[in-house]
Amino acid sequence: MEVNEVLKWDGLAAPLRRPVMVVALTGWFDAAGVATSALEHLIEHNAPEIAAVIDADPFYDFTQIRPEVRLDDNDERVIDWPSNNVMALRFPEFSRDIVVISGVEPHTRWHTFVRCIVAAYTRLGCEAIVTVGASADAIPHTRTPSVVGSTVDPQLARSLGLSRPSYQGMTGVIGVMQTEFEREELPAISLRVGVPHYLGNAQHPQASAALLRQLEHVLGVPTRHSELDEDIERWRSLHDDAVSEDDRALNYVKMLELQFDRHTEATMTSGDD
Repeated sequence: MEVNEVLKWDGLAAPLRRPVMVVALTGWFDAAGVATSALEHLIEHNAPEIAAVIDADPFYDFTQIRPEVRLDDNDERVIDWPSNNVMALRFPEFSRDIVVISGVEPHTRWHTFVRCIVAAYTRLGCEAIVTVGASADAIPHTRTPSVVGSTVDPQLARSLGLSRPSYQGMTGVIGVMQTEFEREELPAISLRVGVPHYLGNAQHPQASAALLRQLEHVLGVPTRHSELDEDIERWRSLHDDAVSEDDRALNYVKMLELQFDRHTEATMTSGDD
C-alpha cells in the first residue's frame, strides 16, 4: 500500500514557520490517555488547521475500536471513525509553529502508518519530531511526576539535557516511529511521564500538565498547562480522601512518597556534580 493512497492532503492557508511535529497515540504508550489528553488540551486552546488526514480504514479492526454514531445539529446521524488528523497550530508571537497528531495507535500496517508520519513531517518542513507518552509507574499521586526525555541526537541531548534511550522490550507504533526517524537521521525526541499505577484508569490531569510543561520547555511555545491547576487540585483531593480511608493504601502511598523524594534528591545532587 502506498502512502499517497491513505494520506490525504487538505492544504494550509500559509506555510508554517520552523515547525516541530508532536505525536501522541492512544494505546501501548499512553497509559490512561494522559499523552493524548495533553495534546487535546493544546489543540483546544489554539486554532487548529487540518493539513492532512490519514485514512482509518486500512489500519484498524473496527470490532476492537468501534466507530461512534451521533446526531449532528440537524438531527442527522453521523459516524465518527477513529481519526489521525495532521493539524497545524500557529503561534505568530513566537518563533515556530507546531504540527500535532493526536490519534489512535493502528492495529495493522504499522510500516505504512509510520511512512505516512514521515511523509507529513517532510512535506510540512518540520525540524524535529517529539513523541509524548505515559506509562504506569510506582509513584505517588501526591507528587508532581517527572518527565523523562531521551534522544539519539547529540545536539538535542546537549541543548535540552536529554539522555540516550535505553529501553528494551515490547514496543508500540511510537517505538517503531522513533526507530524509523533515527534510521532516516531526522531529529527525534521522546518524552514520557509516569502515572500512579494504583489509580487504575482514572484521569490524570497532573501527569498531562507535566507533559505540557515539558513540551513548553522543548518547543518554546505556550501550552497553557497552568489552566489545569484547578482540575489537579480536585483530582488530588479526591484521591487523598479515598486513600485516607484505607490504612494499607495510606501506608503504601507514604512509602512511595519516601522513595520518590529520595530519588528526586539524588537526581538533584547528581546534577549539581
